[in-house]
Amino acid sequence: MDLINKTAIVTGGTKGIGRAIAEALLREGVSVCVSARQIADPSFNSLGGERTGHAFMFPCDVRDYEQVKALVDYTTKQLGGVDILVNNAGVGIFESVENTSPEDFRAVLETNLFGVFYCCHAAIPEMKQRGGGYIINISSLAGANPHPQMAAYNASKFGLNGFSEALMQEVRHDNIKVSYIMPGSVNTEFGGDSPSSAKSWQLTPQDIARVVIDLLHQDDRALPSRVEIRPSKPPKR
Repeated sequence: MDLINKTAIVTGGTKGIGRAIAEALLREGVSVCVSARQIADPSFNSLGGERTGHAFMFPCDVRDYEQVKALVDYTTKQLGGVDILVNNAGVGIFESVENTSPEDFRAVLETNLFGVFYCCHAAIPEMKQRGGGYIINISSLAGANPHPQMAAYNASKFGLNGFSEALMQEVRHDNIKVSYIMPGSVNTEFGGDSPSSAKSWQLTPQDIARVVIDLLHQDDRALPSRVEIRPSKPPKR
């Protein structure tokens, strides 16, 4: 895909992986609508540095379909359409099933899975009008590897992987590609962690952003539908 003058939505784009992806897209000449539940972040004034694309921000809770529709409508109005959708918004609540509240379980599924469905449902008609597009879902290695105290997160990411595979087959002949990326440990604040030099063995958000750009630059005939990326040298056990 030639990225110059393309348009994108990045959910969960104010920090961590989402922010790195938005910045990388801007540097490639893509105009980006950055979405998050809260966007009152003064550091966004420098988003992308010497960017060639244009950055817009729009508050959206992906658990609310009406807000998602408003996000897509805003992007279409400001940028003329949607070529790229990066579903990055996600939450992680890590607790035993017994100690996970029904509200927390619902919040994880509604954000990590329902939110992706809502965004795809709203964006696909716009992509079809543009003649095609690319949907990239940020999943996790937890979508294939269950762990104790991760039942809610595992369920959301296992579901996201299956959803992505089915969607890929539905829209491929509409010139819409679908890929999902499954990172291992990433040095971010996700799940209550904080970025730390003590975790230098972990992936960085920029590592995931590089995979996104590489996917978008694939020739039209090629579709790497699933990408696993993990730290090359995790601590020995």
